[in-house]
Amino acid sequence: MKYIAKELPKSFALKTGKVKRGLSRLSATRMPRQGQADAVWFGRFHAGPVVIPCALGRTGITRDKREGDHATPAGAFRLLSGFFRVDRGARLLSLVPMRPIRPSDGWCDDPSSAVYNRWVRLPSAARHEKLWRADGLYDLVFVLDFNIRPRHKFKGSAIFLHCARPGYAPTEGCVALRPADLRRLLPRLSRQVTLTIR
Repeated sequence: MKYIAKELPKSFALKTGKVKRGLSRLSATRMPRQGQADAVWFGRFHAGPVVIPCALGRTGITRDKREGDHATPAGAFRLLSGFFRVDRGARLLSLVPMRPIRPSDGWCDDPSSAVYNRWVRLPSAARHEKLWRADGLYDLVFVLDFNIRPRHKFKGSAIFLHCARPGYAPTEGCVALRPADLRRLLPRLSRQVTLTIR
């Protein structure tokens, strides 16, 4: 099924203002539904007084995340680390450990693998996704501590905060922001920041 991103509702008002240094909490919530036809993947991302649109998993938010369900897991997650494409813009300062993405970087999404929901070097025999992408979604990406320690097979993998597709098209379960918004947040983020998804 092909998903087509729609325009945000006109009733969705954005607060303007600067994102304060030293954020400790972020949150992502589903957009209030205007009707049955509205997409469940449109969301609101709160960073202090600033509220910006975000994309969520195409089936919405769930408390019972399963591998391949296309849902964003509910809960509170820290930002563990991040990756960036050095060839697509200068690295910005961040208190989150960041490293350049290489063409050999991947992330295992194979529940039968011993490295499920872990970084892997490519080529890899286990099913995986490539972090070096042509579409720009992982030009700047943060790893959330969902299903990391402890890890449970089939409970979901590769849950990231990353760049959104044009029009905030749905994700496979991640939270996605417009690249400019994500870069604006970058200097304010640290490993102590908690992203609450509800």
